[in-house]
Amino acid sequence: MAHTPETQVPERDAPDKDVIVVGAGPVGLLLAGELRTGGARVTVLERLARPTTESRASILHTRTMEILEERGVLARLGPLRAVGPGHFGGLPLDLATASPGHRFAGQWECLQSHLEPVLQEWAAGLGAAVRRGRTVTGLTAHADRVEVVSAGPDGTSRRHTARYVVGCDGERSTVRALAGFEVAGRAATRAMLRADVAGIDIPGRRLRRYPDGVATAFRRPDGTTRLMIHRYGAGPAAGEPDFAEVVAAWAAVTGEDIGGGTAVWINRFDNTSRQATRYRRGRVFLAGDAAHVQMPVGGQALNLGLQDAADLGPRLAAAVTGAGGDALLDGYHEARHPVGARALTGIEAQERLLFGGPETEGLREVFGELLGIDAAAAHLARGISGLDGRTTAPAAATPHRDRSTSTPTHRSSRMARLVHRTALVTGSSRGIGRAVAVRLAREGALVAVHYATNEDAARETVALIEKDGGRAFPVRAELGVPGDVHELFLGLDQGLKERTGDTALDIVVNNAAVTGNDGIAPQDVTPEALDRNWSVNAKAPFFIVQRALERMPDGGRIINITSGLTRCSTPHQIAYAMTKGAIEQITLHLARHVAPRNITVNSVAPGITDNGSAVFDIPEAVEQMSRLSAFKRVGEAGDVADVVTFLATDEARWITGSYVDASGGTLLGAGG
Repeated sequence: MAHTPETQVPERDAPDKDVIVVGAGPVGLLLAGELRTGGARVTVLERLARPTTESRASILHTRTMEILEERGVLARLGPLRAVGPGHFGGLPLDLATASPGHRFAGQWECLQSHLEPVLQEWAAGLGAAVRRGRTVTGLTAHADRVEVVSAGPDGTSRRHTARYVVGCDGERSTVRALAGFEVAGRAATRAMLRADVAGIDIPGRRLRRYPDGVATAFRRPDGTTRLMIHRYGAGPAAGEPDFAEVVAAWAAVTGEDIGGGTAVWINRFDNTSRQATRYRRGRVFLAGDAAHVQMPVGGQALNLGLQDAADLGPRLAAAVTGAGGDALLDGYHEARHPVGARALTGIEAQERLLFGGPETEGLREVFGELLGIDAAAAHLARGISGLDGRTTAPAAATPHRDRSTSTPTHRSSRMARLVHRTALVTGSSRGIGRAVAVRLAREGALVAVHYATNEDAARETVALIEKDGGRAFPVRAELGVPGDVHELFLGLDQGLKERTGDTALDIVVNNAAVTGNDGIAPQDVTPEALDRNWSVNAKAPFFIVQRALERMPDGGRIINITSGLTRCSTPHQIAYAMTKGAIEQITLHLARHVAPRNITVNSVAPGITDNGSAVFDIPEAVEQMSRLSAFKRVGEAGDVADVVTFLATDEARWITGSYVDASGGTLLGAGG
């Protein structure tokens, strides 16, 4: 194959790079652009002399569309065509149910032959050096670097050195083999033919089941027809298929003759299901099909790979620029391996439903009924759409304030840090609690939204989270009454079990409280009022933490919302301040008790915070309250939520037993 002149950024004089990416498919090119955006020096090595003209992959899902938009790539691609609702194992499934109202709900057609050159232009424009016609032949990992040997089209070898190497080189990954990654899974038992054929005119159909197999045909805008055909019982075969084999299989299943057409592209794929047991070995990483091999049922393979790259890129860039360390790099496997494992399980279920013979009809009938249940359909649609384990957050846009969440509506440009974590936020139907719940969900956590009486408000919080692509469910329990904590955990356990299959709880935010805004003078505090404050503000949080610790994995987080009133004298709120002082004692003493399990316990103290109450709509009152803050403004619920979210992440692992002043400097005293 002739070597085309390279038009990318020239090779630097110094041989060392920060990262070498092996494979210039969509995954490798997106990763290269991510690395350059983060300031890393990157070279991409690719054995092919030019981008592929084959369209092995053609479908983009919701999360992938978000990723491409955030990086400005979507605009470069031009208008993409929405291609219908989707399926699960050939059974109708509207993928839009994963994110109702989302502008990218559903699935979109983008041929790999179109996507790949656009990504290369984008990455090269950012400064990535894309070296085509280089076949990797050797790899040696050292303590401080990785050496890669590549051969050019004329057979000459070249040695490359980098701090890290990432294999994005497909299901037959050379990097995976040379670096000694372990792979687990099963070998193929079924195969399917796929072809793009010109010059035929046959009726369109989608995953239609016939007595002897399954067939798909759809006409592309360029006039070619994409065919997919499986004969029941057909297993893997050696060698590449030819058009005669496709013609024979199509005739055997459908009875139609397509022999007069011309094959533009043909391949065979099977149901091999394998995954690297670790996505990282020292300084070598895997992404895309190099990390997980799966049947391309439902169009998930490309999307999984691009989402891998979007997660890994910022981590590696942070490592090479000194902004992150080893724990951040290990987090790539921890975030993406479970996502890949779930996807492979779902794909295996789909291929059995789709390609099983008459023996699967009963199973298909049951699954068809289940897909008629909204919650079941949405759960499966989120998994396919990449929204069940969001590992990167969309890039920041111009922020504006939304009082329904009391938090900025822009998203952080950092990767989501709480994927696969579960959280309970008490009192999260409004105010600070709602903002915390929304923020934790935005970082990837599954959030239990607790409320006492206002179910509509709690469901509104859940709806806000789900509209944003997150996951949440409401839990009712009135605190401060007999049996309160027991009722709370009955609902919590049921909700977690339904969604995760487990009752593990990673994060507890004790936010619910009886406020002290009544302005009761000390001499007027009744035993009943004090008991009510004590029961809700101190007793309930204590026993919530006690129950939570029974199911909290090591490394969990407990965050208690206290008040700045424990640090200043406000006699008319003495009952409230007393009980908030008690929760600070819970924090102090439990922090040492649970430290051997790497569980942190911290208190966060808001000051005057806009919780949506009517007083915050009175300009004169807001102006007066603003004077108390060092920043001369009233706090917003999102200001506090961001502090709580930080304490819930691994970045706050070295903070415990602390009192965090989140009052905007109110406790600093009077100022100019």
